[in-house]
Amino acid sequence: MDPKGFYLYWINQSKETEFLDIATIRDTRAGKYAKLPKHPKVRNVFNMDFPDSHHLAKALTIVTGPDTVNLTYHNFFAAKEVAQVAYFINVILKMFPADKKRVEAALAAANLPKGKVCFDTIKPDVFTEAAFKTFILHLCPRPEINEIFTSFTKGKGFMTKEMLTKFLNEKQRDSRLNEELFPLVRPEQVKNLIEKYEPIFAAAGQISPEGLMFYLMGSETSVVKLDKLAQSHDMTQPIPHYFIKSSHNTYLTAGQLTGVSSPEMYRQCLLAGCRCLELDCWKGKPPDEEPIITHGFTMTTEILFKDVIEAIAESAFKTSKYPVVLSFENHVDSVKQQEKMAHYCRTIFGDALLVDLLEKYPLKPGHPMPSPSELMGKILIKNKKSSTPASKPDQAKKASSPEQANEAADTSESNQAADPNQPAPANPEANDREEHDDHDEQDEEKMKNSDEGTAGQEVTAYEEMSALVNYVQPNKFISFENAAKKNKSFVISSFVETKGESLIAKNAVDWVEYNKRQMSRIYPKGTRVDSSNYSPQPFWTAGCQFVALNYQTMDFPMQLNMALFEFNGRTGYLLKHDVVRRSDKKFDPFTDRIDTIIASTLTIKIYSGQFLSDKHVKTGVEVELIGLPKDPKRKYRTKWSTTPNGINPEWNEEPFVFEKILLPEMAYLRLVVQEEGGKFLGHRIIPLDALQTGFQHICLRSESNMPLTLPSVFVHIEVKDYIPAAFAGTDLHTYRHMLSLNATSNNLSVIVFC
Repeated sequence: MDPKGFYLYWINQSKETEFLDIATIRDTRAGKYAKLPKHPKVRNVFNMDFPDSHHLAKALTIVTGPDTVNLTYHNFFAAKEVAQVAYFINVILKMFPADKKRVEAALAAANLPKGKVCFDTIKPDVFTEAAFKTFILHLCPRPEINEIFTSFTKGKGFMTKEMLTKFLNEKQRDSRLNEELFPLVRPEQVKNLIEKYEPIFAAAGQISPEGLMFYLMGSETSVVKLDKLAQSHDMTQPIPHYFIKSSHNTYLTAGQLTGVSSPEMYRQCLLAGCRCLELDCWKGKPPDEEPIITHGFTMTTEILFKDVIEAIAESAFKTSKYPVVLSFENHVDSVKQQEKMAHYCRTIFGDALLVDLLEKYPLKPGHPMPSPSELMGKILIKNKKSSTPASKPDQAKKASSPEQANEAADTSESNQAADPNQPAPANPEANDREEHDDHDEQDEEKMKNSDEGTAGQEVTAYEEMSALVNYVQPNKFISFENAAKKNKSFVISSFVETKGESLIAKNAVDWVEYNKRQMSRIYPKGTRVDSSNYSPQPFWTAGCQFVALNYQTMDFPMQLNMALFEFNGRTGYLLKHDVVRRSDKKFDPFTDRIDTIIASTLTIKIYSGQFLSDKHVKTGVEVELIGLPKDPKRKYRTKWSTTPNGINPEWNEEPFVFEKILLPEMAYLRLVVQEEGGKFLGHRIIPLDALQTGFQHICLRSESNMPLTLPSVFVHIEVKDYIPAAFAGTDLHTYRHMLSLNATSNNLSVIVFC
């Protein structure tokens, strides 16, 4: 914990101090991307209209907000090219209004001022690390840590170096680790920990309960394995081998029927690491005839296509350098306006737009897709591609090569079978015309109330737009057999969530195989008018790459999505697990046993909470596991804390056990803290294979997955290999050996366990 301030402050023109919570900063924009004053008087004050004013070097915009929708823009314009920024400790009493006496007592114990004067400050040379620790000890006592300490030392007031070594090796260490590859804690390491955290007995080589508490709050006990968080995935495999962070109807800030559209949503999604954005493109009205983006046949507002392209160009590679896919739902049945769209893409994106194929990756059956590394810094367009580019809506050129003729046949076949459960139309050409014609009111009403919405009503690209489409070519899904026969890695199919759920229930194994070769995009059903989301987990277990969600709604599915993509450097790309990539073995998400993988058992004991609420309230913790269909589904809850106490409530109940987690690398622990009555206080979702075992403080997140500065839950976590009842009492290494022999006898690749 850091005694430094949580607030940025500045002095405004009225000589008033204004504060900004640093934890809410989402973006900073300088130069041409900053918001500049438009009022003539303001521009005149700063000589902005003079050539030598250097006004771009003086402009700064800080964007803050709790999520991607509710944003505030703090616009600064400095008199000089260098603006001074400082950190400030806001009045601590305001952080805990319900426990003013406790805060004052803690400040007094640390010999700190009580802040009775408005904006009273604490000088840095007074608010030392030692003073901060004393303040925390008195503000948030930790009797549960004292009990743990006493039980391990058998009543002694200190731990010797040998006792602490035993504690670290027995209580904090993952019992599954091989001692030769991962040696036990060495005396020198223990000595360093004592010197770092012990405030009293360090010279004697001992540690007190306070020292142990500070150790358990330190970086060595991060609940997320730091090496896992820092790990970089192999980015040289074909793109279908990755999960890709994806957004649905990216332009919307609220509901699907009357929500406001905004180019800012594209910036925010990209800054959050999103790599696939959706653009619903419609024909603009005279006289400008500028293409627009909106949700068709609804009352959502319209924004200019050009403004969106500019927003994407600005933020595309700020967070991640890996490729961005723009998923066009194109309803612009105008050659002129499609030409405008193509022109904006070419001129605004410039060299970032991938137009020409990579020499190693021709668009031919059996050839793989390029890797994210090979497409780094590139923007790819996903749009219906015409195999016979047309200069007019009703006139198509004849195919000039056998390859174009084959592509035309594929398109004709896909148009005939938009839904494999429905009979194909008698006249394919008539069906194609119907997609391009204006819809009557009955058709519009049907689209608004259907699962697919307007997604199946796009027009095919004319020549200029079609030329921009290469490695991500959308095609109607016919069947898994047909896709395997075509063997085109560059063809992608989109599935509404309800269709996807049906495929998982009936053809899960086939879909996993399909996703090893080419890509799937999943999107919410059209009847989710409140912009709610479906659970992405079932589609990840089937290997689907683009699982698109409504980013304006921070519900549980979005929280799970944000938690998953925190890894691999927040690049928006995650290498899929071996079982959904390897070509030599099929994977069934509904299996109750994976031959080459040892299942796990997770045990978690909830001890206490810290700084959960600024009110006198009872609190409780809910714990669940998200994983494969046959993983444990039970949801555990603690009792409500015995007394109203938002600062340091205790539970100390029996541990919660999740037995036989089949694929730990695709399972997640979810923990939610609530007030009595159900009000959300904080949550955390962590992949099981990233969990650090032992005593841990789980720092909580807001509903929009923003880190909360102080709230945490103190737990003990244990993850062990699951051994079936039939092998109870069998030595762990013997059981692993038996599993390996069984895998070998089935001609399977054997995983080497540590």
